[in-house]
Amino acid sequence: MRTITLRPPVAAARKDRSYWLQSIEAEAATSPLQGSAECDVAIVGGGYAGMWTALRIKEHAPETRITVLEADFCGSGASGRNGGQVHSWFAEIDMLLALVGESDALMLCEATADAIEELRHLQTSGALDMDLRLDGWLWTASSTAQEGAWGAAYNLCRALGKERFRLLQRGDILRRTGSGVSYAGIVEDRAGTVQPAKLALGLRRLALEKGVTIHENSPVLEIAPGPRPHLRTAGGTLCASKVVLAANAWLSAIPELHSYLYVVSSQVVATAPAPELLERIRWTDGASICDAQHHVLYYQRTPGGEVIFGRGTGGIAFGDRIDGRFNRDSGKGADNIREMHRVYPELKDVPVLYDWSGPIDCTAQHLPVFDHLRDHPNIFYAVGFNGTGIAQAPVAGRIMASLVLGYDDVWSRCGLVGINKRTRLPPEPLRYLGARVVRRAIRRKNDLEILNRKPGRLTRFLAGLAP
Repeated sequence: MRTITLRPPVAAARKDRSYWLQSIEAEAATSPLQGSAECDVAIVGGGYAGMWTALRIKEHAPETRITVLEADFCGSGASGRNGGQVHSWFAEIDMLLALVGESDALMLCEATADAIEELRHLQTSGALDMDLRLDGWLWTASSTAQEGAWGAAYNLCRALGKERFRLLQRGDILRRTGSGVSYAGIVEDRAGTVQPAKLALGLRRLALEKGVTIHENSPVLEIAPGPRPHLRTAGGTLCASKVVLAANAWLSAIPELHSYLYVVSSQVVATAPAPELLERIRWTDGASICDAQHHVLYYQRTPGGEVIFGRGTGGIAFGDRIDGRFNRDSGKGADNIREMHRVYPELKDVPVLYDWSGPIDCTAQHLPVFDHLRDHPNIFYAVGFNGTGIAQAPVAGRIMASLVLGYDDVWSRCGLVGINKRTRLPPEPLRYLGARVVRRAIRRKNDLEILNRKPGRLTRFLAGLAP
């Protein structure tokens, strides 16, 4: 049986790590795999998806022997690099409904709302310290082209009897954000922000307390499939009955998954603390904010007064060969800084102390997919989170646990299970060349629309080719 080769992740140098990771001096807490070991379930990847899968399996079958193999340290990937925004899947209910139908779409949306409450309980009970602030998630427009971007989700929720969002006027947004640039939008009140690295390391601690074995600094080089697959690292071999692949963008190296995944970069910057300035412009709460441009803009302020500004840049790599450029962009966050100063000109004299990047694994439907590899019914995967994962990963853990444990329930039967329903992407080099053309068109369209100028017909056409 053919060996499955994985591409070892390129770990970020300490100076290229996210603000979240550097601010708490995050590091490995467990030893690498050495020698031979056995378990019932091996999980590749120690981020949100891997940890929630381990915890959910332990909820249902506490006797299960679970070992997590993490290439760097838990939370060093997307889980510790994101923008820290927490919101439900109700914002994507139109996309969910188109893919999985009304019943499953509602079930999944409600499950993410429940996951937000689970995070709140974990914090208030003292089980996790993640700086969770449920001050709301704002989806806003700062140009005429962005107006009503939320319309499909907002109207569907109302039609289905779910009052998840409220409309906002200019004055509401100004009072919430301290910026007058955005002037229309909606808010999901039961949403907000977290310190994502604290959450990731907290999940690591919870998993260890539940008896999960974790080996950090243990990148999996290859998997020999079979009734009991063998996972080989540089220092040892792990034999398991079942395997879960939860390594996000790095799974694009598997040919079977590469056909459905594309990898893009996201760029984030963080300023020096400026609490007095933010107090002066009345930006005081923990709401998370999104600007409805195509390369989505997302931002928040931290409890300490730092400003986090992220943007999906759409940066790509040929054959999804992810390298060090995905850890830190050579432009040092210039695009983000420009946008931050557009939204908050008051911040022009506040230094930017951190800039970092990260790869995002995307599907054409912009929703994750769960399944097992075609010829290997005991090797499962969770992939395609599209940069939205803090409230979604606890739900992903439920789906993966049901698949791994062989349950026939709402999770294993939900419409996100099964890759055959997803759109295949073009092969290389057409994929790479086309993506570069489309990316340039989207950037040009964004830049013009922010100025309330209309892009040309060709630009609109090319930008519309994005998945």
